[in-house]
Amino acid sequence: MTPKELKIAAAREALGDVRNGMTLGLGTGSTASEFVKLLGAVLTDGTLRDIRCTSTSLATAELARSLNVPVFPLAEIAPLDLAIDGADEIDRDLRLIKGRGGALLREKIVEQQARRFIVIADESKVVDRLGIGPLPVEVTPFAVDVLTRKFAAMNLQPSRRMAGAQPRVTDEGNAILDVMVPASRDIADVVADLRDLAGVIETGFFPREATDAVIAGSGGLRRMRRK
Repeated sequence: MTPKELKIAAAREALGDVRNGMTLGLGTGSTASEFVKLLGAVLTDGTLRDIRCTSTSLATAELARSLNVPVFPLAEIAPLDLAIDGADEIDRDLRLIKGRGGALLREKIVEQQARRFIVIADESKVVDRLGIGPLPVEVTPFAVDVLTRKFAAMNLQPSRRMAGAQPRVTDEGNAILDVMVPASRDIADVVADLRDLAGVIETGFFPREATDAVIAGSGGLRRMRRK
């Protein structure tokens, strides 16, 4: 199966957890987009009905509306029955790195409002140690330069997230600094240090939010559940 086919397979499996009348949180990114497309199809053909959704990004909300998936402000429908979203890295304890698509703050807000949060991913996202790739850190624009220097002094190799030739701006109007977690440290300890710094709004470390994961691989689908 191609990477896209694996994403679709995981999304389709998670769709089986959706029931009529549910309130849903819709994630952001390529895998979450496949779920939104599948959701739109079953709402259109009547397989599912009376679903109310909220979105983790403006891009996902636009996609959902284009497929006639009803989207509401989070406050109108929270708490949510279920959130479904992708992840950039997943460890054996169901801790996540998310936000390489730039929506980490809204993702965490929405997913903390969900009774269940199912992660959908292909097997390449399952890692032995979180931090193989960059950890996104959302920061206030005022603090970008001073935090860049501070993160460098902490041996975190910061880099400003760009969108083409311009700095990336999140849906909340903030900047993203990508940092690298040293192999000698656990990500939770690094994040604790980051959160002590004024100007840091949120990180892409999701330690407890996910309750389940659907992982698609060459051997088929498997489920992970929080212990």
